[in-house]
Amino acid sequence: MRHDEHALAMIRRGAVDILKEDELAARLALGRALRIKAGFDPTAPALHLGHTVLLNKMRQFQDLGHTVIFLIGDFTGMIGDPSGKNVTRKPLTREEVLANAETYAKQVYKVLDRARTEVRFNSEWFGRMDAADMIRLAAQHTVARMLERDDFARRFAAQQPIAIHEFLYPLVQGYDSVALQCDVELGGTDQRFNLLMGRALQEHHGQPPQIVLTMPLLEGIDGVQKMSKSLGNYIGIDESAIDIVTKTMKIGDDLMWRWFELLSFEKSLDDIARMRREVETGSANPRDFKLQLARELAARFQGETEAERAVAAWHAVVRGEGDTSLLPLNEIVVPAEGLKLPALLTAAGLTSSNSEANRKLRERAVRIDAQVVEDAQRVFAPGFEGVLAVGKRNFARVRLRAA
Repeated sequence: MRHDEHALAMIRRGAVDILKEDELAARLALGRALRIKAGFDPTAPALHLGHTVLLNKMRQFQDLGHTVIFLIGDFTGMIGDPSGKNVTRKPLTREEVLANAETYAKQVYKVLDRARTEVRFNSEWFGRMDAADMIRLAAQHTVARMLERDDFARRFAAQQPIAIHEFLYPLVQGYDSVALQCDVELGGTDQRFNLLMGRALQEHHGQPPQIVLTMPLLEGIDGVQKMSKSLGNYIGIDESAIDIVTKTMKIGDDLMWRWFELLSFEKSLDDIARMRREVETGSANPRDFKLQLARELAARFQGETEAERAVAAWHAVVRGEGDTSLLPLNEIVVPAEGLKLPALLTAAGLTSSNSEANRKLRERAVRIDAQVVEDAQRVFAPGFEGVLAVGKRNFARVRLRAA
């Protein structure tokens, strides 16, 4: 176990806040394995790269010799986390929570070390609480303090409803830290209030207050919104290697550096700074560094062999170097008379509309099997198979099948 400045530098990497860093340094100096917690509400059945920002930090703590707790909020998931929401969030059913939780538990070991991971469910302790216990927990905080939270304050000022059960959520999350006797809790920046609640409740119960470490919310492949399955700008960690590679290659060059800092295990901050200087001076192509990141992510979640195949497939399409049969095949159902090219590009998901497809054709940005095409009237009948590409980043291998 390392308790030196190098360890603190590793923990600081990518973090927004460490509250309080002097307390963290003091606990690291004790020479014992710390208990590090991050909670995940099972609101969706799959994890994406945005979730791995926390998982990566947990893995770094593991590499330093500490124990991490992957807490599945099966109880809190039935309340519905109001963090950052302008409306009351719909609670999940018990069946939905358990189904999603089972999927989560299967995925986390693609990042975490199983031997140093505790997977826990907060129904372990809340399931034993009765109504009187909950009332006693609620008595440990005030409405005034709850309204200090930004999202609650905005909704209160706008006279939007706030349900009483939403006030329970931060208390319940905070009590998780008491039940697990955590030394450190990780969360996104939108969780800061809830994480600090854990500190307050631990002090109330006579425990040393946990250190709070907040991580940024990762922007999705659009470079604008937080990565989210509902927005479609995500990369799922269970996706195929080729999808991980092709989606990663779509991110903007500026966003690439943030992804490197938050997602890469192979590149140090010094490496990232050096690569950035090389791009800025024109001595390196940002595409080459982006491909290194794409390969690393594909290898982490789908294995080295699949990552190599995915990179080869990307080269086959973008550079015309290799076998395009490595790309996944997407079957598209078309009428017996076939589809004109603009409609086919839209059906393949390469353009958002036929009008955009026509514009791309006029710009000579459309290729079929590496050949530029411009004929918007060309019809593709059932049985056609080939690689469609729009621009440098959007492509798909398709086969047409009659309806």
